[in-house]
Amino acid sequence: MAVKRKISSSKTVDGKKAVAKSKTARIDALGDMKALDVKLLDVRGLTDIADFMVIASGTSDRHVRSVAQRVVEKAKEAGFRPHGVEGQQDGDWVLIDLNEMIVHVMLPRVREFYGLEKLWDMTAVKRAARA
Repeated sequence: MAVKRKISSSKTVDGKKAVAKSKTARIDALGDMKALDVKLLDVRGLTDIADFMVIASGTSDRHVRSVAQRVVEKAKEAGFRPHGVEGQQDGDWVLIDLNEMIVHVMLPRVREFYGLEKLWDMTAVKRAARA
């Protein structure tokens, strides 16, 4: 599972610059819980809602909920309180809003159907523009 680790942001938390270590800890929570096909997308310049999007898959609805819960726990340990968590009840797609980072944990069929990587991946946008 290849996850890009180079993350930087100019957003602040409690007056201090947000550190890459805490962001990495949230991504590591995905690996700890054996999330599948973890992708980190830099969406700065594409949207104002977040700087980064993380998209990961789980093997079942229970696994998706567990992975999402672990991300929330790790974020809280790092001092980041989630602004919202949606979809935990169903477990098909859980969205965690961590201010500068939005984490999507989904079942593979849901991930394929919505194709978030295609919507937000800058390299895909550049390739489409060239065609």
